[in-house]
Amino acid sequence: MIDPQILLYIIKLVLGGIAAFLAIMLWSRTRDVAWMCLVAGTVTGYAGIVYELLEKYGIILASSAKFCGIPLSSLLFASIPSVFIILGFILMLLRK
Repeated sequence: MIDPQILLYIIKLVLGGIAAFLAIMLWSRTRDVAWMCLVAGTVTGYAGIVYELLEKYGIILASSAKFCGIPLSSLLFASIPSVFIILGFILMLLRK
């Protein structure tokens, strides 16, 4: 029987990989800043999933730099995708 946590990571990696692949395909077709922000958010989100998995299984170590007790690299991978997506939505709303 497969560990449910490993199954969850497999699902995250497969679906995140498909989303990142399609986002990169869109990136090559558009030069719109708002869409590029959404693409960057998707790609960095997938990078965050991969980083979390590598860190969880001890392949890489969390950075020693901490902010409020949270490793800085984990904090960045958790927040940067949302910042890109928020920025993309703001830019879309500001269009005329």
